Amino acid sequence: MSQVFDFLSQQPVLLLFVVIGIGSAIGHLKVRGVGLGAAAVLLLSIGLAAWAASYDVDLEIPEAMGTLGLALFTFCVGIISGATFFSSLKRSLGPILAVAGVLVASAAVAVAVGGLLDLDSPVVAGSWAGAVTNTPALAAARDAAGDDTGPTIGYAVTYLFGVVGMLAGVSAALRHRKHDADAPPMLVTRTVRVEVDANLSVQELEELHGDRIKFSRVRHGETAPIRTANGTDTLLLDDLVTVVGPSEDIDAVTRELGHTSSHHLEADRQYLDMRRITVSAEHAAGRTVAELDLLHRFGATVSRVRRGDVDMLATDDLQLQLGDRVRVIAPRERMAEVSTWFGDSSRGLSDIVPVVLGLGMAAGILLGAVKFPVPGGAFTIGSAFGTLLVGLVLGKIGRIGPVVTAMPYTAAQAMSELGLLIFLAQAGSRAGTQIGAAFTSGEWLKILVLGVVVTTFVSTGLYLVMRRVFRVGGTRLSGIMSGAQTQPAILAFANARTQYDARVALGYALVYPAAMITKIVVGRILGGL
Repeated sequence: MSQVFDFLSQQPVLLLFVVIGIGSAIGHLKVRGVGLGAAAVLLLSIGLAAWAASYDVDLEIPEAMGTLGLALFTFCVGIISGATFFSSLKRSLGPILAVAGVLVASAAVAVAVGGLLDLDSPVVAGSWAGAVTNTPALAAARDAAGDDTGPTIGYAVTYLFGVVGMLAGVSAALRHRKHDADAPPMLVTRTVRVEVDANLSVQELEELHGDRIKFSRVRHGETAPIRTANGTDTLLLDDLVTVVGPSEDIDAVTRELGHTSSHHLEADRQYLDMRRITVSAEHAAGRTVAELDLLHRFGATVSRVRRGDVDMLATDDLQLQLGDRVRVIAPRERMAEVSTWFGDSSRGLSDIVPVVLGLGMAAGILLGAVKFPVPGGAFTIGSAFGTLLVGLVLGKIGRIGPVVTAMPYTAAQAMSELGLLIFLAQAGSRAGTQIGAAFTSGEWLKILVLGVVVTTFVSTGLYLVMRRVFRVGGTRLSGIMSGAQTQPAILAFANARTQYDARVALGYALVYPAAMITKIVVGRILGGL
C-alpha cells in the first residue's frame, strides 16, 4: 500500500476524484432508507489520509481546491435561494428568527460544555460545525482560528451524529403529520360558466382573490372563438372562463360567478393550444411574467411555472429563471413562434452562465477578503459568506440590463453538489493525518459528547419552538428541521417518508439561507474565541 499512497500523493487531482467517486458510492448505500450521503466523502478522505500517515505518506489534497469547492457551493446555494429568500423574510420572519435563535443558543451551549470538557476553542468551533452539519461554518471556523486541523477533527467526529440525531428529530415530527392542517394548495384548472351580470373585469377578480387565481381562457357566447384571457376582459352572463389556482380559491370564484361548466375549454384545441416550454432564451429570463407582455406579443398567456419539482401559479410578479418550464396558452398558429421566443432548449436547464459564475464568484471572494474594523482589530467574513451573499443578491435581482444574473436551477444544483464534494474531500485529507492523535489521546470521546449535546439541543429546540409557538404541522416541520440543519441527507429522508410532499421542500427553502448565514457567522465567531 505504501507505493499506492506514494503515487496518489503525487497525483492530487486523481486523489480528489478517487475519494469523491468511492465516497459517493458508499454514501449511496442505505440502511432502512438512511445513507451517509456527502458525509461519506469526508469520512473516506479522513480514513485514507490517516491510513497513509501510518506509512509516513502525506496524502493531502491542495487547500486551493477546497477553497474553490466551498466557494462554488455557497455561491450556487445563494443563486438558487435568492429568488425566495428575501420574500421569505417578509412572510415568515418569526420562524426564521426562531431558527437563528436556536442555532445561536446552541453555540453558547457548545462554548459552555466545551469549557467543562477542557477542549480548545478551535476544536469547539469545529465540533459545533459538525454537530449542525455545516461545511461552510467549518471553513469559517478554520479561517478565524488560523488552525486547519483542530476544527476539522472536531467536525469529523461530531458530523455523523449531527445527521443521525436530526434524523431522529425529523422522525418525531413526522409522527404528527396525520393531523397537519397546513397542506399546501394544489393548483387546479376549472371551466366556469358565468351566471351573474356583475360586469367585473378579469383583473378585478384576480385582485379580489389576492392574485391567487389566474384566468387563462375566455369564450363570450356559445359560438364565439376561445381566446386567451385579458385583464381588461369584462365577464358577461353566459360567458365561459378557465380559472387556475388553489382549489379553495377556485371554489370561491366559482360560487361568485356561477357554476362549474360541463364544457372544458382547455380540451378544445381548435383555437388555442397549450404547451410546456423551457425558458432558455436570456431575453426571457430574469423578467416577471407581466414584463414579458406575451398577450400583446403573441396573444398568449402563461398559467403555471414549474421550477425544479414545484408548480407555481404564474402571477404577474413572478420572476422567470433559466430552466423554468412555463405552461403557455396561445393561438395554435402562433405556438411555434412563442416556443422559439422562449428558446425551449435543454440548454436552459444546463447553462452555467459563465459571466455570472466568474464575476459573481470573484466579487464574493473579494468581499470575503475585505477587512472590517472592530475594536481591537479587524475581521473578514471569508469567501464562503462572501460568495453566499453575492449569490443571494444576484439570484434576487435576476437581471441587470441585458445580463441575466441567475443560473438555471438544475445547473446550480449540480455545481453546488460538486463544490461541496470537492471541499469535503480536501477537508478530510487535511484532518486525516492528525485525527489519529485525537483518538490516541482520548479527546475524541469528549468531542463526541459535545457533538451529541449540541445536536440534541438544536433538534429538541426546533421541535418545541415550531410546534408549541408557531403551531407548524409535522410535515412542514420536517422540512424546516432539514433546512435548519442545512443537511441534504435529512431532506432526502423527509421526502422519502412523505412521498415528496411539497410542504417539506417549502419548509426547507424557508429557513435554509438564514440558517446557512447564521452558521457561517457563528462559526467565525467561535473560531476567533
